[in-house]
Amino acid sequence: MTFQISKLRVFVIAFFMMASVSIHAQQSDMQALIGQSLSKLQQPTPEAFLNCIAEMKRIDTMFPDSIQPKYQMVLQSLTFSVMNPHAPQTENLLAEAEQTIAKMEQMKNSDQSDVCTLRGFLYMVRIVQNPTQNGQRYYIDVMQNYEKALQLNPENLLAKELQQKFFEGMRQQTGK
Repeated sequence: MTFQISKLRVFVIAFFMMASVSIHAQQSDMQALIGQSLSKLQQPTPEAFLNCIAEMKRIDTMFPDSIQPKYQMVLQSLTFSVMNPHAPQTENLLAEAEQTIAKMEQMKNSDQSDVCTLRGFLYMVRIVQNPTQNGQRYYIDVMQNYEKALQLNPENLLAKELQQKFFEGMRQQTGK
């Protein structure tokens, strides 16, 4: 009887070791795919961003429980949108980004500082699209999301950079 329990323990341990190796291999594959896709943004053209976003969607389909593809998909969508605020694809990208941010917020392994940063960036893009109409509407949302992101993680470089760009843009717009 003791021999059977020992065999069972060895089997269970071996199973968990194989499962963790498999998960690690999947994470490495996912990171490699994301890296390949992002490397194509050396020339940051609208087409390169749209191709990268499409690739991130495919990677997200392959790894639906992972945060990284979702994060990169939203980040690249928002970057495209802020650089091309009136492009025909922008509204769809922003709607998808907003839905993905909401999904990420509900995922247990998501970094809420990153989620707040992306949400602040989304509102910032809305202001860039139409400063007169959206400036007052989203100004507080942008500031609150960046502040919350930095409260949650003071080392969040993207939140720091975007907050700084936002303040610079506001100074230029208001002349203060």
